[in-house]
Amino acid sequence: MKRGIVVPNVGSPTDLVALARDAEAAGWDGFYLWDHVQIVAGGAFDVVDPWMVLAAVAGSTSRVRLGTAVTPLTRRRPWNVAKQLVTLDHLSGGRATLGVGLGFPATDELAAFGETTELRTRAARTDEALRIIDHALRGHPIAHDGDHYRVHAHLRPPAVQSPRPPIWIAATPPHRAPLRRAARWDGVVCNVKLDDDLLPLRPNELVDYLGDILDNPDVEVVTNPHPEHGPDEYDTIGVDWLLDTTWPAPDWLAGFRAALGLS
Repeated sequence: MKRGIVVPNVGSPTDLVALARDAEAAGWDGFYLWDHVQIVAGGAFDVVDPWMVLAAVAGSTSRVRLGTAVTPLTRRRPWNVAKQLVTLDHLSGGRATLGVGLGFPATDELAAFGETTELRTRAARTDEALRIIDHALRGHPIAHDGDHYRVHAHLRPPAVQSPRPPIWIAATPPHRAPLRRAARWDGVVCNVKLDDDLLPLRPNELVDYLGDILDNPDVEVVTNPHPEHGPDEYDTIGVDWLLDTTWPAPDWLAGFRAALGLS
């Protein structure tokens, strides 16, 4: 099981790059950023662009995997996302991963900018966008006429990784459709339960939700550790990536660095 960190795209970009560099030096395997534009309304957080930060991280590290966890494709043009990911893959020497979700919280991250919050529409647009991105990452010609996108293009260069960088799909219980989507791609990201405490899934909850996906060698299982359960418990059930994370409360970065042993 690999260990990484998934970090709010909040605060000083320079500090986030330094965190990635120090995490790599300390032996962590991955550095992933949230992809939000405001998180909650009212300007509570200083939110920065994750792709710009990841580009700087690529030049400051040499080993860690890096990417977004996760990007809401419905508020981004898929061909632009593909270009960003291919560029990141080249800058990092083939270390990029794309995490994809439908967007959360929907009111503050989507409706606030005139984007649809209707789940079926977001899911359909995401599926179309993924097909476009898949072709672009491989360097294949794109001939797509869908309900939401029309693309006839050939985007070069392809990604460094072959056949393309991994694509992880966010899934949250009790929803089953994201699990079916994840099975068509390379990984499933189970971060939290959407209840009052927003805590990560316990190992037994992860087993109940994911079922046979835990035994599928073609789908990486990615999750955050519940505070009452140790890494070994997640390793035992077949988790591939365990990502430590935190909420961007005041002075969150200093506290997170201390928790990771990086202070």
